[in-house]
Amino acid sequence: MHETRDLIILGSGAAGLTAAIYSARANLHPLVFEGTQPGGQLTITTEVENYPGFREPIMGPALMQEMKAQALRFGTEFVHAAVERVRLNVTPFEVIADGKTYTARALIIATGASAKLLGIPSETKLMGHGVSACATCDGFFFKGKKVIVVGGGDTAMEEATFLTKFASDVTIVHRRDTLRASKIMQERARSNPKISFVWSHEIEEVLDENGDGKVTGVKLRNLKTGATTVMPIDGVFIGIGHQPNTKLFQGQIPLDLAGYIVTHHGTLTDLPGVFAAGDVQDRVYRQAVSAAGSGCMAALDAERFLEAQKHAPGPNTQVMRLEEIKSQIT
Repeated sequence: MHETRDLIILGSGAAGLTAAIYSARANLHPLVFEGTQPGGQLTITTEVENYPGFREPIMGPALMQEMKAQALRFGTEFVHAAVERVRLNVTPFEVIADGKTYTARALIIATGASAKLLGIPSETKLMGHGVSACATCDGFFFKGKKVIVVGGGDTAMEEATFLTKFASDVTIVHRRDTLRASKIMQERARSNPKISFVWSHEIEEVLDENGDGKVTGVKLRNLKTGATTVMPIDGVFIGIGHQPNTKLFQGQIPLDLAGYIVTHHGTLTDLPGVFAAGDVQDRVYRQAVSAAGSGCMAALDAERFLEAQKHAPGPNTQVMRLEEIKSQIT
């Protein structure tokens, strides 16, 4: 058992690192668990052009390295380990990793969300080099090019519609012959002259025929006949949704139907002292800058919570009602 800390942060993406920077500057001496993918989803992104403060594009991994260096500068400590389990029903809160137990008076959950992928090797190999799971992040790089979007739900329709602002042609490839998307999203996609559909097909392989690490096409398989065809294409966008990384917290903290942590007034959860920031609680925006913003909010909320704890009367300050915490933070 380690010494109880003021704050532990779970996750080292844009939300977690921003929370670390703010809380470290507030002398909370945060401990950050980096997880299985240090730096989060931006580490599999190539050029980032929409993060404020960088006139020229910056590579995703480089951006995260800069954030981590800034957090280290203010005294943040990092543990390069995946958390095995947490206990949120005890005070102080417990975090178990590599067989060791760490405790903290406040906890920021910034474990992010993972894009659901197709699970084929070529997809992983070409991720960030023509394969993407975020149209708003990467659509700009496909001006005047032909792309496909995989999926049949609202995510795919939204991605496809957004991509028509840049791409010359957008093809939606769906495993079924009907869409699962809401009617309004279907109508929006169907009425767009740049969008076409390929039904009852799946991607068997993403092609790099020139061998230079860039997408040149896809091999499609007809799920009704088994026949395969090659479609020349410049980019592949996976639009089959995201999965929040909340398995650790199931049964301990309220989640919505999709598995995202439920928050109030920004980053407050139903458990006083536990805050959530970034994609683990954001099912709408999922951008680096919005994740960073909520990380800042979580750090400020945690600082105010800890300060309120010092001045709260009685021995059971950790179980203060949510309404009381809200009134002190807002």
